[in-house]
Amino acid sequence: MAKIAVMGCGTVGAGVIRVFSMNRDEITRRVGEEIEVKYALDLREFPGTPIEKILTHDFQDILNDPEVSVVVETMGGLKPSYQFTKQLLEAGKSVCTSNKELVAEHGVELRKIAVEHNANYLFEASCGGGIPIIRTLNASLTGEKIEEVTGILNGTTNYILTNMTEEGKDFAEALKEAQQKGYAELHPEADIEGYDACRKIAILSSLAYGCHISYKDVATEGITNVDDTDIEYVKAMNCRIKLLGTSRREKNGTWALVAPMVIGSENLLTTVDGVMNAVLVKGNAVGTTMYYGSGAGSLPTASAVVGDVIECVKSIGTPLRLDYSSEQLQLMPVDEVERPFFVRYRGTEAEAVNTFGPIRHARHLEGHADEFAFITRKMSEKQFRDCVAADARVIKWFRRGKKEEQE
Repeated sequence: MAKIAVMGCGTVGAGVIRVFSMNRDEITRRVGEEIEVKYALDLREFPGTPIEKILTHDFQDILNDPEVSVVVETMGGLKPSYQFTKQLLEAGKSVCTSNKELVAEHGVELRKIAVEHNANYLFEASCGGGIPIIRTLNASLTGEKIEEVTGILNGTTNYILTNMTEEGKDFAEALKEAQQKGYAELHPEADIEGYDACRKIAILSSLAYGCHISYKDVATEGITNVDDTDIEYVKAMNCRIKLLGTSRREKNGTWALVAPMVIGSENLLTTVDGVMNAVLVKGNAVGTTMYYGSGAGSLPTASAVVGDVIECVKSIGTPLRLDYSSEQLQLMPVDEVERPFFVRYRGTEAEAVNTFGPIRHARHLEGHADEFAFITRKMSEKQFRDCVAADARVIKWFRRGKKEEQE
């Protein structure tokens, strides 16, 4: 019998314990032995629940127990999760986590420590909740040269933008509803400012390209600038606004970006609504593949954690291959990336053409006679920003997904 511990009994940690209970027979059959959760570490009490029987408040109980070979870390944040994880790996215990903040900040170091001590540090649940995207990049697509990774990586922002699009609500109303339904935190900055998606695209891109990409180098914008008028213009163009995390290899280098993007119906991500997540991966041989599912939630995320635990139990003492290099990948400036842009403009079409060159898909809205919206020609972001700086009639703009990114 393999024995494990769970650190942090919040939404995901409690879900992990529940999955091991509800799927015990199936897991035992597939692993070849039963997996028992021996400890649950938390500061709180859980009277009358299954957690109560295995609860400990002392990390040393887990660290010093030779029977515990795999530990689940679902505490979140950097403290004390980083120090606890490091000590466990140095003791030769494998760690499975859903903590994208820790993976993005210290993942390379922790993976190195794990290998040095014949253990594993796995983090499938850190990106995309229950979507098996990391395992796919690490196994199924190893024969590919990955050219692009792009996705809807945050369920909170996707729910807000969907609500604004389908229900006509403004940002504040949509955010409030997301909070009431438990999709957004009381302090939602990590989601709505794009920080959560930034960490996830950095992790996925590091695995896809075989070099480490620091989340601190990823240009990041959130959705707080999106209003209901923007949504109406975009709908009139038969498009949607989605917060996308994207990285792409180009001739001049690799770039990465998190930002609200205007995408058309030709893009598979247009139909991903509500709290769902999806990731598109483009390989040079297979083309574009899509991975879709619940990006958050207790059981979907717990399912991904349990999958990692099973891999660790089946590989005790043997580090699993993971293409997560410490070699730093220098990203090219986003200013050099070429694409079309969506622009809201207070002026005439002739004035817009004079500033931006040829425009297309011009749309006028009833009640907004003093402005209109359009799509520019393809140009570098620096060229576009120079145009914006030179014309005070620009109200607002967003990036438009290029057709090449959507095939």
